[in-house]
Amino acid sequence: MSTAVEVRPALLGQLKELRLPTVRQCYEETARRAERETLSYERYLLEVITRECEQRRKTRVERLLRESELPLEKSLPNFDVKRLPAKAQRQLRTLLEGDFLNRRENVLVFGRPGSGKSHLLTALAQELIVMRERRMHFTKCSLLMQDLLAAKRDLRLSREIKRLGRFEGLIIDDLGYIQQSRDDMEVVFTLLAERYERGSVLMTSNLAFSKWEGIFKDAMMTAAAIDRLVHHSVIIELNIPSYREEEAKKKQQAEGQTDAPGDGASGSSSG
Repeated sequence: MSTAVEVRPALLGQLKELRLPTVRQCYEETARRAERETLSYERYLLEVITRECEQRRKTRVERLLRESELPLEKSLPNFDVKRLPAKAQRQLRTLLEGDFLNRRENVLVFGRPGSGKSHLLTALAQELIVMRERRMHFTKCSLLMQDLLAAKRDLRLSREIKRLGRFEGLIIDDLGYIQQSRDDMEVVFTLLAERYERGSVLMTSNLAFSKWEGIFKDAMMTAAAIDRLVHHSVIIELNIPSYREEEAKKKQQAEGQTDAPGDGASGSSSG
C-alpha cells in the first residue's frame, strides 16, 4: 500500500513535468476500467494517449478559431450550397481539401450584394480550421485599411504585415464596398504585394475587375493589384439572386397566402 501511495505523487509530478494534463486527469479511472476489462498494457497506454491527443487537438482548433476572428454563425451547415452554380459547387469541394493554401493560391469571389460571397468564404475558412487545422484570418476591407493606416502612422506597418503573414489564408471581405482615397488604398496594395506568392488571399467583391480603378484610384496600382491576385488564383462567380431578396419574396408570398382566406371570409361576412 505504501508503495502505491509513493507511486501516485511521483507519477503525477512527472506527468506534470511532461505537460500531459489530460493523462493526469484520466489515467486512474482508465486504469480501473482496464483492470475490469483485462485490457493489455499497450491498449491502456493507447487509451490515455489518445485522450491527450484529442484534447490537444480540440484546444488547438479553439485557439485557431479565436485567432481567425471569423463570424462563426456563417458556417457550412448554415450555408445553402445548392444555391451555388454547379461550377462554384465543384470549386468549393476542391477548396475544402485545403491544397490551395499549400500552393499559396488566391480565391476571388465575385457577385452582387446578398449572393452569399462572405458566407461562402467564411464557411470555407471554418472548415479548413476545424478539419485541417489551417491558420486563417478574417477582416472587412475597410477595417483592414484602418488597421494598416494606424500601423503606418505609428511606423509599424511592416510589423503589422508580418503579423498577418502568420496566417496561411487572409480573408478580405467586401473590397470596394466603401470608397476610399488613393492614399488609403496604398496600404492595402502594399499588403497584397507583400503576400504575393507567400500566402493566400481570399477576397470578396461586388465589382468586376473593369471597375477596380475606382477602388485603387490609380491605373498602374490597379493593374498591379489585379496581376498579383489573379496569378495563381481560383475565381468564383456567383451570378445568382440576392439571398436576402429571395427570403423577402418568400416571406411576402407566405404572408399573402395566409391573408387570402381571411380576406375572403371578411368580404363574405360584409356582403
